[in-house]
Amino acid sequence: MLDAKASDLGRLAHAPADHPAVPRARIGVLLANLGTPDNYDYWSMRRYLNEFLSDKRVIDFPAWKWQPLLQLVILTKRPFTSGANYKQIWNHDKGESPLMTITKAQTARIAEALNARHGDTLMVDFCMRYGNPSTRSKVRQMVAAGCEKIVFFPLYPQYAGATTGTANDEFFRALMAEKAQPAARTVPEYFEHPAYIEALAQSVERAYAGLERRPDVLVASYHGMPKRYLMEGDPYHCKCQKTSRLLRERLGWDKGEIVTTFQSVFGREEWLRPYTVDHVAELAKQGKKNIAVIAPAFSADCIETLEEIQGEICEAFEHAGGETFTYIPCLNDDAAHVAALVQVIEDNLKGWL
Repeated sequence: MLDAKASDLGRLAHAPADHPAVPRARIGVLLANLGTPDNYDYWSMRRYLNEFLSDKRVIDFPAWKWQPLLQLVILTKRPFTSGANYKQIWNHDKGESPLMTITKAQTARIAEALNARHGDTLMVDFCMRYGNPSTRSKVRQMVAAGCEKIVFFPLYPQYAGATTGTANDEFFRALMAEKAQPAARTVPEYFEHPAYIEALAQSVERAYAGLERRPDVLVASYHGMPKRYLMEGDPYHCKCQKTSRLLRERLGWDKGEIVTTFQSVFGREEWLRPYTVDHVAELAKQGKKNIAVIAPAFSADCIETLEEIQGEICEAFEHAGGETFTYIPCLNDDAAHVAALVQVIEDNLKGWL
């Protein structure tokens, strides 16, 4: 154990003079999001997509079958198209993707709130599952800074093996590399946390208050996954449905005023339905000419919301006869969202502070 004086000196109280310095004990809070390429050029995109699409939690086909297709076909073409999409939304002033910009802002505001309550006992930082900063590099920094306990927080409201699961996998792999392994906690899904639902509801209410005409329906679009994953036990689909229900109940709306859909379909396998891109077109054909779309599974705006929803999905709606398409931004670093995340973190710090 370190006493206060020894901690300040970075030394064990009764250690010999040549003992390595020991930093003051701290607790780490490590936020984690999906990831981002370092740039939108071909090689940056290829490195990022290779890491992402080689994850067995994301694509679970046998390597002998998947890797030749990935390396020889997909990664020769997709970096160009994905790079062009990233270029459209890129934060050129800061030289980074919007997801990186927003995650930095979220982390700063969360750190400010936690440090105001608990002082510098807590070290708050973020990592990405794919790309930089890597989970391993941030765990290494926290351990080197004296974090003897780490709360790891994947920023996905609804659990899925391909999001929360793989983020936790990478965190555990990072811990395996540490000689002095810290105590660790992983934060579970928070899709039904009252503060999260309240933040979602407030974002809808603000958006609707600024519209001249109330949308005919609110489309809650979640990232999709193969239907097979649901049948094999992944609970993501059910969590998404419950999120929409809790949001509708908080808003006091009738059934049918919110519909749940799934986006970002990849490959030929059947994914969770209905597909957002098809459903918004069907809504337009049914005479629902004014819709709003929200993306409750994303804690920060990213390529799937800024390019896919506001590009491909919006175009599908308009081409089918839709007139007004309103996208309600992700919660990002909104004050209510930050407060909700801080509550979740403090719930998981109980007994450590």
